Parts: sequence; structure tokens; C-alpha cells
Amino acid sequence: MIVRIQLFARARDLAGSDMLTVDVPERATVADLRRGLGEIRPALATFLARCAIAVDEDFATDDCPVSAESSVAVIPPVSGGT
Repeated sequence: MIVRIQLFARARDLAGSDMLTVDVPERATVADLRRGLGEIRPALATFLARCAIAVDEDFATDDCPVSAESSVAVIPPVSGGT
């Protein structure tokens, strides 16, 4: 199954794109997406452990299921401020 994943900030920079597609098995989870992203974009592999993943506009744990219709986003950690 193909899942589209939107990338923001540093994740987008490391991937070289703001949107990627990942081929994962049926009944995939967020953990499967993290692995798949790391395989197709090795520069993201270690960074993804620090990122939040949103599925259908809610933060998701690694055991959260995803489908081809899911809206998925990688949200890097926020830093900075005054």
C-alpha cells in the first residue's frame, strides 16, 4: 500500500522534498512508516526518532495504524524562541 507523507522544516530539508510516498504492507503502523522513510531517505533515518508523526491531524504513537487514505505528516521538534 502506498502512503503519502508530508514533511516540514528540517525533515523536508533532509529529504529534499515536502512530500514523499512510502510503500508499506497492509495493516502498517507509524513504526512501519518511520522504517520506510529511513530506507528511501537515509538522511532522515536517525532524525525521525526525534520527530512527531501526525495521522489524520492527531499526534500518533508508533503502534497507530495507517491506511492509504490517511493524512500523515512528519513534524520535527521545535526549538528556538526568546
